[in-house]
Amino acid sequence: MIKINLLPARPRKRFAITLPTLPGLGLIFGLLYLLIIGGVGGYWFLLNQESRTLTAEIARIEKETAQHKAAIAEGNRFKKEKEELERRVALIDAISRNQTRPIYLLDALADTVPGDVWLTLMEEKEKVLKIAGSAFSATAVADFMANLKGSGKFKDVDLVVSRQDLTKTPRVVTFELTCRLDI
Repeated sequence: MIKINLLPARPRKRFAITLPTLPGLGLIFGLLYLLIIGGVGGYWFLLNQESRTLTAEIARIEKETAQHKAAIAEGNRFKKEKEELERRVALIDAISRNQTRPIYLLDALADTVPGDVWLTLMEEKEKVLKIAGSAFSATAVADFMANLKGSGKFKDVDLVVSRQDLTKTPRVVTFELTCRLDI
């Protein structure tokens, strides 16, 4: 079955927007487009130039830094050498100051030792002098102690140990005493 519409056709209304036509509107947009392209290109050129300048500045600063690092390393090496030399000089000074004490000690001790006393050990720790030796008699040890006290150079003379070996001939007395050297 076929249907046929016999009603008269209605005209359709069209909605259209009409823009006012200005002469050269395309030319204006073209110039605006070229101006924007030129501005972006100019800005890119400025940024590119600034990038090159900053890269050159960074390279120059890194070169200076490398030179300064070398100078700093050399300065640190000189500083370490100076500290080592100062330490050595201080050590030499300390040794030269303390060098006279053993000579003075031996000189003072040589004047006090009787002929029949032999010293086998002499040790100084914290200003206390420990002397060990042998003698033919206890009287010789007593004379040695009296000589130490009488010299005025030794203080606090104390006998720590005195032994006499009865199995050996001659009978030798071994002794150990402590004192302080008064310099």
